Amino acid sequence: MHEQGSGVAAITDLAVRRALVAGHEMDTDRARLDVPRIHRWLSTDAYWAMGRPLELMERAIAGSLSFGAYGPDGAPSAYARVITDGATFAWLCDVYVDRGARGIGLGSALVGAILDALEPYGLKRMMLVTADAHEVYARHGFQVAANPEQLMTRMRER
Repeated sequence: MHEQGSGVAAITDLAVRRALVAGHEMDTDRARLDVPRIHRWLSTDAYWAMGRPLELMERAIAGSLSFGAYGPDGAPSAYARVITDGATFAWLCDVYVDRGARGIGLGSALVGAILDALEPYGLKRMMLVTADAHEVYARHGFQVAANPEQLMTRMRER
């Protein structure tokens, strides 16, 4: 395990397994990820990732912290990933709950568990983009950017 100056493990060594709601659990173990299922969820049912190729999803997962949620039977039930330097900034993205697991608070529980796992790193800024889940993220302290005119993006057509 690599140590940072703050005495917490390097973000690349993050290993968390935690109970969520209704018998579900969160796990950061990459070996448990069902990448083809995650790809199917996002590329066919998530407005922000429609049509995303599997190879691109594999690269995104390889370069991110992944948080899988699993039902009582061990089957994948939700996914999220975080892009971070482990010191000052993180981007929460690709938060997805399987349609069969919605309505029990799993998405909110997963976001809360992710924030708890990242707390020891003292990240100053965490961002995300959402078109329809503002209430979910607001419960966890996220706010609409105070100065959106300061935010800039550079988008590419795929």
